Amino acid sequence: MKVAHQGPFTPEWQSLAKFQVPSWFTKAKFGLFIHWGLYSIPAFNNEWYSRNMYIQNSPEYYHHRETYGPQDQFGYQDFIPLFTAEKFDPEEWLDAIQSAGARYFFPVAEHHDGFQLYQSQLSEFNSVNMGPHRDILGELKQSAEKRNIHFCTSSHRAEHWFFFGHGKEFNSDVTEPLKKGDFYWPAMPEPDNQELFSQPYPTQEFLDDWLLRTCEIIDQYQPECLYFDWWIQHEAFKENLKIVSAYYYNRGVAWGIPTAICYKHDAMMFGSGIPEIERGKFANAQPFYWQTDTAIARDSWCYTETLDYKSAKEILQNLIDIVAKNGNMLLNIGPKGDGSLPLKDREILEEIGKWLAKNGEGIYESKVWRCQGEGPTLTYDGQFLEQSRTIYSEKDIRFTSNGDSVYAFFMEPPTTEKAVIRALKITSDQNSPGFHGIIKDVQLLGSSAKIRWRQNKDGLEVTVPNIEEDYPIAYQIKIE
Repeated sequence: MKVAHQGPFTPEWQSLAKFQVPSWFTKAKFGLFIHWGLYSIPAFNNEWYSRNMYIQNSPEYYHHRETYGPQDQFGYQDFIPLFTAEKFDPEEWLDAIQSAGARYFFPVAEHHDGFQLYQSQLSEFNSVNMGPHRDILGELKQSAEKRNIHFCTSSHRAEHWFFFGHGKEFNSDVTEPLKKGDFYWPAMPEPDNQELFSQPYPTQEFLDDWLLRTCEIIDQYQPECLYFDWWIQHEAFKENLKIVSAYYYNRGVAWGIPTAICYKHDAMMFGSGIPEIERGKFANAQPFYWQTDTAIARDSWCYTETLDYKSAKEILQNLIDIVAKNGNMLLNIGPKGDGSLPLKDREILEEIGKWLAKNGEGIYESKVWRCQGEGPTLTYDGQFLEQSRTIYSEKDIRFTSNGDSVYAFFMEPPTTEKAVIRALKITSDQNSPGFHGIIKDVQLLGSSAKIRWRQNKDGLEVTVPNIEEDYPIAYQIKIE
């Protein structure tokens, strides 16, 4: 509490509104999220295995009994000795992150299951005391610092209040009495819906434990950004959330490191952190900075053996659209239970990195332009909109700006030799809000191919050779 009140920030929304998004974050544009933990051992369905294996008649319930035995004989905590991380190499992970062109990354410090991937004085159930007997978070931070990649982390602890509650509904290893310090504690009944005032109301003991765990991560690892998953929007967390926000921001000032909190569902007062959208985005450019968190697969955040992978092209199209709308994209990957990176993840990351190496000029450190884009394909506001891929046409173009140039991204390569960028048409009416700038040069970024161009009342016409084989994902025109 003392640190939360000593510094430029205090635990009040009026004070926390002085927050400024770190400049490095607005320049970075692209980061990687990493979900890895005990749930990566069964690698079945998704990262909520810890909850779902205790829901009777669920696929996880039956899979667990068939694979590992009844829940009273082999419970979730029995995965801890199997989580040895024998192939975990932080240098390999950071090599992949760097080759993908990501400028920052968020390894999950603690997921809903309550197993901490870091040294903790508050719980013995952590990766240093048990399982791999390694400080996963600390090793990743060290590797990131060698490469000047911004180290961030996330806490998903809030949902632990009810995550093992279903284990009390039948004969399992989630048994009473449970006390603070137990792995499954508190295992309360799950609310019928996770609304803002749902009961049973988290106790002060649990809320304070959440606060202290978060402060422990802040002090030991000094992350440049913190990410809180859903359910901290619950009314019960508000006071402690304000305290931890002031504590973290004041610590950042003391360290000389700009810090930020990414949050969902209006958990924080607007302007006190960075708004986050899960598996979705905004339909239009926003006047504030924001972030999308999404995953390399549609159906899970952790590794499973049945992942529905997206293509590198779809991911990059999404990145372009988000950056044009004043946002960042945080892309999740899921290592295998042994700590190795799946081959498919590495292939997709390499393809993304190759494209960004050639086209990053219009992405990194860019800003929104006066027009976010043009074309017939509609996108929508909201979360969880990725069950089907957005199909773009050759007329769909997105814009960014950087220095003396505007960058036009063709979401699909034009099928004709001549393409028209309508937002750059000659405007004779000096009072119109259209483009009135003087175009000095037009070039295809990352290519020596000579392109012809002319500006008229229909737009900027560009004529390029057939280069689809060299630009299978998207290509961008640089307009000086």
